[in-house]
Amino acid sequence: MTSAPPAPPVREPAWSLSRSAIWLWVTQGVIGTLVYGVLVAVLVLTVPASVGGPVPVLRWLLPVLLVGYAVVAIGVRPWIRYRVHRWEVTADAVHTLTGWLSRTWTLVPVARIQTVDVTRGVLQQLYGLASVAVLTASSQGTVRVPHLEVAVAERVADDLARRAEQVRDEAT
Repeated sequence: MTSAPPAPPVREPAWSLSRSAIWLWVTQGVIGTLVYGVLVAVLVLTVPASVGGPVPVLRWLLPVLLVGYAVVAIGVRPWIRYRVHRWEVTADAVHTLTGWLSRTWTLVPVARIQTVDVTRGVLQQLYGLASVAVLTASSQGTVRVPHLEVAVAERVADDLARRAEQVRDEAT
C-alpha cells in the first residue's frame, strides 16, 4: 500500500512579483483614467448645464469621482497589489496568493499539471514581463503567476513542465 505524499504546508508563498509589475499596473491605471476621463469630458461638455434634475450635480461630481479613481488606480492599487501578490514553486506544488481586496490562495500539486504556458501581453512586453499559466484537469481551470521577469517565467515554466512529466512517467 502506497501512501500519498505529505501535503505542503499552508503558508504564504515566498516570492513577490517583479517590481516592474508596479509600473505595468500604474500604466494600466493611467490608461483606465484616460478612458474614463474622455467619457466624463464628453458627458460634461455635451449635457447642457441648464437641464434640471441630477445633471448639474453630475457635472461636478463625475470629475471629482474621476480624480478619486485616478488616485486609487495610479497611486494606491499598484503598490498594494505588489505587496500582496505572491508565488512560489516547490518540489510538490505551485503556490499563488492573489487579490488585493479579495484574497485567493491557490495550491496546484505538480502531479495535476497538464500544460504550462508563458504569455506576454503588449504592456508586459513593454516592461519585460511574462505570465506563467499552469493548466490542470481541475474545474478551477488555469492558475496564473503573473508579471514575472521573462527569464524567470521561462525557467519556471520549463522546470514545471519537466517535473510534471517526471511525475507522469513515475505513475506509469
